[in-house]
Amino acid sequence: MAVVEELLRAENDGSISFGNYELSEKQKVENFEHNGDLLKVKTFKDITKLECNENFVYESVPGTAVLGFKETDKGVEFSVEGASDAQITLGLLENTEYSVFVNGSSIGKMSTNLGGKLNLSVELSTEGKATVRVEK
Repeated sequence: MAVVEELLRAENDGSISFGNYELSEKQKVENFEHNGDLLKVKTFKDITKLECNENFVYESVPGTAVLGFKETDKGVEFSVEGASDAQITLGLLENTEYSVFVNGSSIGKMSTNLGGKLNLSVELSTEGKATVRVEK
């Protein structure tokens, strides 16, 4: 499995990768500059959380490694890896309906709440990883 040893890194394609679910104690990286934004990640075996300019972006319980996280005006796309199934919360536009795909298959349409949060469960136990795409 591919944890992100440096906890947060910028990829050549403009995406970011973050998280290390193998850590027994919480670690964090703050004030990481990426495309004019300041990112902050906290991660360990129990939780992984990402903020952008002090706004909520991503959280998983238990902790995960997220690879190729890319956010556009239409939604987000990323690969996620972990030791077990994960509950993922994404910070998106409030009161908006999104189509959600896991490993290329639609799992239906979901709407965000007033705070713009969208919750989904991802099965990671079979292969330990999944790709997720959420789009308007």
